[in-house]
Amino acid sequence: MRIAFTSAPNAPETGAQVFLVAKPATLSGAAATFDTAQGGALARAIAAARFDGSAGEIVELLGLGEHRILVAGLGDAAKADAASFEKLGGAIVAKLLTSGETSVAIDFAGVTGGTVDEANAAARLAHGAVLRAYRFDHYRTTMKEKSKPTLTSLTIVNAPAGTEEAFAPLTAIADGVALTRDLVSEPANIIYPVSFVERAQSLADLGVSIEVLGEAEMRAAGMGSLLGVSQGSEREAQLLVMRWNGSGDPDRTPLVLVGKGVTFDTGGISLKPGAGMEDMKWDMGGAGAVTGAMHAIAARGAKAHVIGICGLVENMPDGKAQRPGDVVTSMSGQTIEVINTDAEGRLVLCDAIWWAQERFKPEVVVDLATLTGAIIISLGHEYGGMFVNDDGLAAQLTAAGAATGDRLWRMPLDDAYDKLIDSQIADMKNVGPREGGSITAAKFIQRYVQPGVKWAHLDIAGMVWASKDGPLWAKGATGYGVRLLDRFVADNFEV
Repeated sequence: MRIAFTSAPNAPETGAQVFLVAKPATLSGAAATFDTAQGGALARAIAAARFDGSAGEIVELLGLGEHRILVAGLGDAAKADAASFEKLGGAIVAKLLTSGETSVAIDFAGVTGGTVDEANAAARLAHGAVLRAYRFDHYRTTMKEKSKPTLTSLTIVNAPAGTEEAFAPLTAIADGVALTRDLVSEPANIIYPVSFVERAQSLADLGVSIEVLGEAEMRAAGMGSLLGVSQGSEREAQLLVMRWNGSGDPDRTPLVLVGKGVTFDTGGISLKPGAGMEDMKWDMGGAGAVTGAMHAIAARGAKAHVIGICGLVENMPDGKAQRPGDVVTSMSGQTIEVINTDAEGRLVLCDAIWWAQERFKPEVVVDLATLTGAIIISLGHEYGGMFVNDDGLAAQLTAAGAATGDRLWRMPLDDAYDKLIDSQIADMKNVGPREGGSITAAKFIQRYVQPGVKWAHLDIAGMVWASKDGPLWAKGATGYGVRLLDRFVADNFEV
């Protein structure tokens, strides 16, 4: 979607026109001027619609003036924050995306920014609009005309000074979210480990250095745990390494982000039920989020040193696939009894995290993974689960999640859970009992965190895909994690 800002007071001659009205629906600024010109028709129309200016409420008014007219509610203007304006932009686009309109002008005259300045408020409104406009229609060839998106441009008129400057970094972030949504949405015959790496090569144009380890290199490094997951697939596993150093200091200790990238998960020999298995194309949502975040961080020129690592595999049933009861040796030297081949993500992460620590000596590691169904039982689709070994790191991630809407809820990591994954024949087993499944999964990964390293594990299984529309996404891939990680970097790792 094309976004434009103009300080001009008049809307374009064509397209829809939107007035922003705060609660309790008191007309002011551009809305009041328009109402006067229409002989009070606007006030009468919103009264008839029982519009009170609540946040995100939209009334469409026909037959007033020369344009399709919409009135959108700001809610309590004094309390409006960045998220409020983003959701408002999303609501406007959701209303008009398939309406037949190709353009919309939003009048910002008289709007106060609430808890943010006016320029950032206008920029955030546009950002929300861009996020909500995303659609993944690549394979739909028989869609009815009325279902096709028509809205292609949005202009904010009476835009405050500085809006374009405030919007520029948000463009980079939105592009990162779109990249993640594309990766997560693509079917597994299109996105598999090698093709995922090929998509990520585009980051090199932004200055990100790309390194790839194939199975031979991973085998030489001793990654028996990760390769055990991959051995039933015809698709070769990959370890994707993306490095961005905008700090200006080549010796600066990097933040390391690690993503689980199971591009399709059948469960392996511990085969999943057939119903719903098609959803397992998004079991690489953690890797997708890390890749999108690296795009956002690089595209906006973050003054930070960040390394993104994605362990990319397919988990398939085959005569060569690992079996329940097999024992594998991880890169750390610790042995794992594989009780359930469908608990594969932790087997991928443990080698990727260990390799990252050995190679880059980070002080902070954050991994993201669609790891367990248990976290959905615990938190539904409202929060990602956060397991963390440092209170300060927990606070930083929680704050980033609250600021971006990619919310996190801290879960326990008590030592009592650790013994539940002890094995009788190896150092550990890859699953514990049914109860506390997301916690024992995190405890498994924690065994691969080296002393002194601050570490957080984000179980985002309930967040990367949505079965219904949200304020900033259409149903499907949400792009969860990109804005969270970008904000986490911006607030804590930039020089």
